[in-house]
Amino acid sequence: MVKLEEAVIARLEHSGEKFEILVDPDLAMKLRKGEKVSFNEMLAIDSVFKDAGKGTVQSVEALNKAFGTTRIEDISEKIIRSGTVQLTTEQRRELREQKRKEIIQLIARNAMNPQTNSPHPPQRIENALNEAKIHVDEFKSAEEQVTEILKEIKKIIPISFEKLKIAVKVPAEYSGKANAMLHRYDLKKEEWGNDGSLLAMVELPAGMRPDFLNELNHLTHGNVETKFLENQR
Repeated sequence: MVKLEEAVIARLEHSGEKFEILVDPDLAMKLRKGEKVSFNEMLAIDSVFKDAGKGTVQSVEALNKAFGTTRIEDISEKIIRSGTVQLTTEQRRELREQKRKEIIQLIARNAMNPQTNSPHPPQRIENALNEAKIHVDEFKSAEEQVTEILKEIKKIIPISFEKLKIAVKVPAEYSGKANAMLHRYDLKKEEWGNDGSLLAMVELPAGMRPDFLNELNHLTHGNVETKFLENQR
């Protein structure tokens, strides 16, 4: 059981009532991420409070109304998963850094330089984030933040989230395997030649282009024709 002085408050508001528990911050975050933890070790006190600071315990009626149970483990899990958990300074820093990496990977995978139709490497994107002094919110998803972040780093580097359209021609010898591979992407068009060759058109984020071409070339031993159908602007 975590020491009281080392515990933080996890809080959930439901039906106009506050439900608070005192928990180990590290174990609470592990539970929030889906890991299994010992509730005996995580909880400082086996009680649910209306106001943990004042030591006011919630009523049995309020617990049953909000959670349908008075079992501390079930209530604690719902509070931690659906409510808010106070974080230590180190936890906030780690979450922010993790979210920053997610944003960089999201942009690198989906964005491109519209001047060259080429993807931006992650390091270039990270440098742009640093130069633009981007603040990352550790509690918002990468998807929620990327639009505003793109507006700022566009001032530093040319960047676009538009997709590339690639025409592919595969000879009959490799068309079957290539067809299965192409169906894993956004296949917009598919035609079969009389000789068994395959003509297709795929749309994909610019950041996926290197992996796509490498896989296609490996599958066909380089016996493939590709062409970018339009210049994205």
